[in-house]
Amino acid sequence: MKSLKHGNLIFAPMDMTTLIEIGPLQTSFIEIVAVAFGLLCVWYMKKESLLAFPLGIVNVLIYVYIFFSAKLYANAAINGFFFAMSVYGWFNWTRKDSNDKTIRISQCSKSELALNFIAMIFFFIVIRFVLIRYTSSTIPTWDAATTAVYIMAQWLLSRKKIENWLLWIAADTVMIGLCAWEGLYFSSFQYFVFTIIAVLGFLEWRIKLMK
Repeated sequence: MKSLKHGNLIFAPMDMTTLIEIGPLQTSFIEIVAVAFGLLCVWYMKKESLLAFPLGIVNVLIYVYIFFSAKLYANAAINGFFFAMSVYGWFNWTRKDSNDKTIRISQCSKSELALNFIAMIFFFIVIRFVLIRYTSSTIPTWDAATTAVYIMAQWLLSRKKIENWLLWIAADTVMIGLCAWEGLYFSSFQYFVFTIIAVLGFLEWRIKLMK
C-alpha cells in the first residue's frame, strides 16, 4: 500500500491483517474487531436481546476469513452457516404467532434431544470425512467435532431452546485450545470469555424458563 505524505507527517494506510503485539501476545486488527463484536453478541444473547443478531453477523463474517486463513476449514464453513442461522434467528425471535406473541424460552423434549444428538453425530462424520479427504486441515477430528456441536447449538439458539447454552459451553471450551494451537491467542481469549458468558446465559435463561 502507498503511504500518504502531508508536510513532515507520513500516514500509512492500515492493513487489518498486519500483526500487532499486545504484551506477550500477537494478534491483528481484524481479529480484535472480530473478538469485540463476538463478545458483545454473546453478552446481548444472554440478555435475550435482538441486538445480538446484527453484532453476531459482523462477527461471523470476519471469522469466515480468519478461520479459512488458519486452515480451520470446518470452522470457517460453520461461521458461514452461523450467518444464515443468525438471519433466521433474528426473524424467528421477532415473528409473532396467532396470539400476537413472540417465541419464548423452552426446553427440548426427549425426542428432540435424541434427534439433535443423532444429527450432531451425522454432521461430525460427514464433516470429518470432507476435511480428511479434501482439505489440508491439521486437526480434522477436533475441527469436525466443534463444528458439529456448533451447528446444533446455533439451531437450538434460533429456536430459544435453553440446551443451546450447554452445547456452546462444551464447544467453546475446546475452541480455547484450538485457537491457541493455531496462534489465534485473542480468539482463544474470546472463547474463554464466551464460556463464562455461556454459563451465565444458561443460568439466566433457566431463571426465565422457571417463571
